[in-house]
Amino acid sequence: MGVTGPIRVVVAKPGLDGHDRGAKVIARALRDAGMEVIYTGLHQTPEQIVDTAIQEDADAIGLSILSGAHNTLFVKVLELLKERDAEDIKVFGGGIIPDADIAPLKEKGVAEIFTPGATTASIVDWVNANVRVAV
Repeated sequence: MGVTGPIRVVVAKPGLDGHDRGAKVIARALRDAGMEVIYTGLHQTPEQIVDTAIQEDADAIGLSILSGAHNTLFVKVLELLKERDAEDIKVFGGGIIPDADIAPLKEKGVAEIFTPGATTASIVDWVNANVRVAV
């Protein structure tokens, strides 16, 4: 039996980054597109984010990182998902991420990276096309 209902996305701000306007804009855009969004708030640890995603039966985690710690934080979330046998939860994200870091992050398992200038419509379209199809 397949999964039904709207796509469920955890939107999270890991680490010490205190700027959450972009994450809130994305959370609202996903919500307005019919998805269920769980926003974790600021200063979340990778452990808290993964725990939330598993407890909320999320289909995806969207990380917003502006602090420069993207290489560490994305990878830690992916490692924790693997340890918890939850690799079916897709991880995507955005923020201030240098072009040179995008390919290595994708090689490690990040499904997509959105950089400044990405439209909310392009992010919604990507989630709809790449995370399970809502019924």
